[in-house]
Amino acid sequence: MLIDRKGRRYMITLTVGSEFHSHLGYIEHNNILGRKQGEWCKTTKGHILLILKPTLSDYVLNMKRETQVIYPKDIGLIIMLADIFPGAKVVEAGFGSGALTLGLLRSTGNSGSVTSYELRRNQATKALKNISPFMKDMDNLTIKYGDIYEQLDETNVDRLVLDVPEPWNVVPHATSILLPGGIFLSFLPTVLQVHKLVEELTNQTSFQLIETIETLLRPWHVTQKSMRPTHRMVAHTGFITTARLCSPRPR
Repeated sequence: MLIDRKGRRYMITLTVGSEFHSHLGYIEHNNILGRKQGEWCKTTKGHILLILKPTLSDYVLNMKRETQVIYPKDIGLIIMLADIFPGAKVVEAGFGSGALTLGLLRSTGNSGSVTSYELRRNQATKALKNISPFMKDMDNLTIKYGDIYEQLDETNVDRLVLDVPEPWNVVPHATSILLPGGIFLSFLPTVLQVHKLVEELTNQTSFQLIETIETLLRPWHVTQKSMRPTHRMVAHTGFITTARLCSPRPR
């Protein structure tokens, strides 16, 4: 990742013999290869660029996608609210552009596993292309082509993470795949969807601690003489609803 003096970020894949071109001039990849993170390089027009490897947040915001990507602010909360831990057995749907999957894979580690359900094979192929440059080892990822509304083949699942439009259709058979105390999490864009999901979770009686939140991210511009909010912020992106599988409440 190359960063100019105005903070603009340029994501490139370094290749021997290639060049990076922009309005700032160009620089040969050979002049960057072998450098350490945090060093600087100069373009043909004399502009100075900072060299860093992208973080997961940087990568997610710049990855190629056809579906709406889940923002880093939501991925971070999902990982915390779903309590994704090393060694966890996680089932997710849908695969989408692979942004959330990257976060889940990093959190479960090599000792855990992520199974992702996807209906569209071509979409899954594109998502895998997004994941592979950032995470070479994907041995703990399994892709299943099927309708998660119909059935789930897994058992003894620690966490069920859903980014699908009708998650209430998954609630009836979620009880049979989750371990006791397991967490059900859903990411939805509208209040009507959330209302229908919470209603289904409540009627199921086996889910407790049902909660819904959203997060708004407002950066601040800080200089030597002033502080103010930036002109643009990432406001509503979606609602995160969580619930835990328990024994039905005694009457």
